[in-house]
Amino acid sequence: MAPEIYFPGFSVACIAAVPLKPVQQIPVIIISSLSRRNLKMNHKHKTVVLAKMGMLVAISIVLVAIIHFPIFPAVAFMEYDPADIPILIGTFAFGPVAGIILTVVTSVIQGVTVSAGSGVYGIIMHIIATGVLVIVAGTIYKFNKTRKGAVIALIAGILAMTAAMMGANMIITPIFMGVPRSVVWDLMPFIAAFNLVKAGVNAFVTFLLYKRVSAFLHR
Repeated sequence: MAPEIYFPGFSVACIAAVPLKPVQQIPVIIISSLSRRNLKMNHKHKTVVLAKMGMLVAISIVLVAIIHFPIFPAVAFMEYDPADIPILIGTFAFGPVAGIILTVVTSVIQGVTVSAGSGVYGIIMHIIATGVLVIVAGTIYKFNKTRKGAVIALIAGILAMTAAMMGANMIITPIFMGVPRSVVWDLMPFIAAFNLVKAGVNAFVTFLLYKRVSAFLHR
């Protein structure tokens, strides 16, 4: 009686130790061939995804270089930029982990090029703000990929980012900028409003654009 052979996933390493007749080897050869082909396809898919993520990083850097302006004249140093839009799109397409990778890479490149004036402080704050946004929004959307799920995810991300930046400014800004916490506290209404508006605009544009570009990102 021919031995029963199970193929969990695409693992066929255990088959080599089983003596099989030529006829019995046919399914083994087929599965082994499919396994190698699948591995090649997975490798190609990962390469394509990395290339698309690199494209999103480049778009983000270009956007922040050409579009940046203050929202509130009283705090002109707080500038809006649309850099988070490609990052959010990438997060929805590839998941929250990819979103974090996009955030860190974009923040570092931006921090040493177009936004070099903000230095390490700017890089840290960017990672915190966008990182919280993509973790919250990306995780919620991952488990509910509908228009309603996207709205809930983006709103939750906006609120989480605003709360995180209020806390981060109270802790980090006095250390890097040398200003008393009382001064930061006095600016808190502007900090909260700025982050709500910035994240809100970027989330709204993401919501409008994502389905239009998702077909390309998932090819």
